[in-house]
Amino acid sequence: MPLQFYNTLTRRKETFVPEDPERVRIYVCGPTVYDFAHIGNARPVVVFDVLFRLLRHVYGDTRVTYVRNITDVDDKILTAADEQQRSISDITESTTAAFHEDMDALGALRPTIEPRATGHIGQMIAMIEDLVEKEHAYVAEGHVLFSVPSMEDYGQLSRRSRDDLVAGARVDVAPYKKDPADFVLWKPSAENQPGWESPWGRGRPGWHIECSAMSAEHLGETFDIHGGGQDLVFPHHENELAQSRCAHGTSRMARYWLHNGYVVVNGEKMSKSLGNFLTVRQLLEEGYDGEVIRLALLSGHYRQPLDINREKLAESKSQLDRLYGALRPLGDSLPEASREETPERLLDALSDDLNTPLALSALHDLAHELNKASDEEKVGCAEALLSGAHLLGLLERVPEAWFKGSEGDLDVVEIERLIAERLAARKARDFATADRIRDDLLERGILLEDGAQGTTWRRR
Repeated sequence: MPLQFYNTLTRRKETFVPEDPERVRIYVCGPTVYDFAHIGNARPVVVFDVLFRLLRHVYGDTRVTYVRNITDVDDKILTAADEQQRSISDITESTTAAFHEDMDALGALRPTIEPRATGHIGQMIAMIEDLVEKEHAYVAEGHVLFSVPSMEDYGQLSRRSRDDLVAGARVDVAPYKKDPADFVLWKPSAENQPGWESPWGRGRPGWHIECSAMSAEHLGETFDIHGGGQDLVFPHHENELAQSRCAHGTSRMARYWLHNGYVVVNGEKMSKSLGNFLTVRQLLEEGYDGEVIRLALLSGHYRQPLDINREKLAESKSQLDRLYGALRPLGDSLPEASREETPERLLDALSDDLNTPLALSALHDLAHELNKASDEEKVGCAEALLSGAHLLGLLERVPEAWFKGSEGDLDVVEIERLIAERLAARKARDFATADRIRDDLLERGILLEDGAQGTTWRRR
């Protein structure tokens, strides 16, 4: 079936038709690098990683350009540097490195291009100059502000009323604004703050202009898909769209706007400001595998709220055990994933607005078929399972590695020695010793499974 996505701009599901099938272009708002990424931050990374994989599957790996930025100049970074008594560069470099490590652990592919805001100040200044020249922006007390009334159809993305727009701007109300809804494109910097020389004095960019400049630089004035979290629809994406269209004189910025829902805790949005968040780093350090976290993030439809808790993570671990367990008997006969063998039912699920819950259901059906398959059919069934899982970024490891973990977790040689000792005890009918070894291993997180082919083990 053709690709179909729900477009926030039109409020309906639409068939995806790229401007240029030879160069499909997608921009997703990346992290502001001042702290570890929490699960809510990770959700768009994983969601749009699946979209990236799907687009590459349909159009070809070299024909999809995925841009995800790093925001490395922002008031939150200044606050973090001040509170921690660290340099801004130390904050941004260490946090960017941690973000990459954590998202790598979740199996997310790196974007094609990962621009940094501080590397595009010249482009931002040039865009602001265009907006001033076209009378969509004005200078006031060292600030440059976008004039919301200058754009007749401002608000088309969020569809907020005039009162809502003004209410949304109250966090930044200032006497130099001509209209309460106007927003900052450039602002002055104090001597102890990062700043760049500009026609309006030394200063730094506002948040929204950063993404407009970076997307235009790497994807062009218009492109196919703009993605991000639901919380970015207003004001960030609304303002991006406005300043980009007005600067370039285009009827649109992106053709399709995709937004993922919140991660929630007991029905309340997870956020750092509320203090109810779990960081990816925290969960990894607690022993949760990155693939477990990834499956949990894909367990709900991307546009719906998703409640992540340790019970859901435990269920995700059980699901992966079942999937890897279906592949485990193949041993060295495990095939490679193949684009040509991707199951149509799973591809159809993802093509229908990234329906990952339905895709995961198809994956479990494939595992069930593999468990029932004859010896002659097993390799073909396994290839279909692995090929479908690859689109979701799952089952990327050899089953034995999944069940046994890394050697650093617990000495694998020692485990194998104890299993051999248990086997010898059973042969000698010393069942008390055999049971003690089994129970000792279970206490250390190692589950033994006796079968016709002998004893296998896995980590709980």
